[in-house]
Amino acid sequence: MLAPEAALVPLAPPPRGAPPTSLSPPAPSLAPLGPPGTGSLARGLRAAGRRLRRAIDPQFDRQYERILEHLDVGAFDPFGFNVGYARYVLHAAAWMYRRYFRCRVEGIDRVPPGRALLVANHSGQIPIDGMMIATALLLDHDPPRLVRSMIEKWAATLPAISTFFARCGQVVGLPENCRLLLEREELILVFPEGTRGISKTIDRAYQLEEFGSGFVRLALENQAPIVPVAVVGAEEQYPSVANLKTIADLVGAPAVPVSPLFLLGPLGLLPLPTRYHITFGEPIRLEGEVDEEDERVTEHVHRVRSAVQHLLRRTLERRKGIFR
Repeated sequence: MLAPEAALVPLAPPPRGAPPTSLSPPAPSLAPLGPPGTGSLARGLRAAGRRLRRAIDPQFDRQYERILEHLDVGAFDPFGFNVGYARYVLHAAAWMYRRYFRCRVEGIDRVPPGRALLVANHSGQIPIDGMMIATALLLDHDPPRLVRSMIEKWAATLPAISTFFARCGQVVGLPENCRLLLEREELILVFPEGTRGISKTIDRAYQLEEFGSGFVRLALENQAPIVPVAVVGAEEQYPSVANLKTIADLVGAPAVPVSPLFLLGPLGLLPLPTRYHITFGEPIRLEGEVDEEDERVTEHVHRVRSAVQHLLRRTLERRKGIFR
């Protein structure tokens, strides 16, 4: 077989005006062999990705470099967080944060350095609220902070979804997992309402469910400040009018919502482009011992819950509309 270098080269150019002649049709050019990603398609995709990032935020690439500077990308993560994988997810999350939900954030500078617990209301049927909080801390906090969200135990039983959550830094909400992260001075996002909050019907929008108490004992044990967080806008993204409890029990899900959006067919799977308003409150530093009496722990829970409810009420009063 002739190598590409063996193509015939004329010794002299043909006379001016003479029709071109050749002994054989030109051989097709051969793409050099190499690893995947060296072809024109891959180059085009990378260029499209760069244009998309600039469309999302002209400073996205620079911001991502800052994120890498503040993350120990070479460190082993016991929960499966992968920086390279999370980068591609961040592209989509940044588009949702900047363009789709057009998030407005207040008080993000109140998040202290080092270990802390973010305690937020939960809503919207699917955990987009957690994604938007985490994206805010990566894109708009100085310096960028990685948020480790606590997910429900049942989510760990879903093969593809559990892997996705782990690669993005999410962790099953077990006390021992939280302790390890706080010992590493990380930032944890907790939704004390659990599935009761995220699966609320629209008639109970922004009415907090009861908080669990586990986060209080974790804060006391690890001397971690608690930052109350209010998210407004998620309740309306998937307005649910009912939950099919029987079907949920059969499939092992916490809820099966019924939304008018489902009448739109596949288009109804998209959340409404409501505007998100995320408000961070002043850090709360609890005083007490790990083995506090239940009554004292309950007082701490009510204090934090009241702080979140106050932020919700204030943010709702300032909001001009669901999409504004």
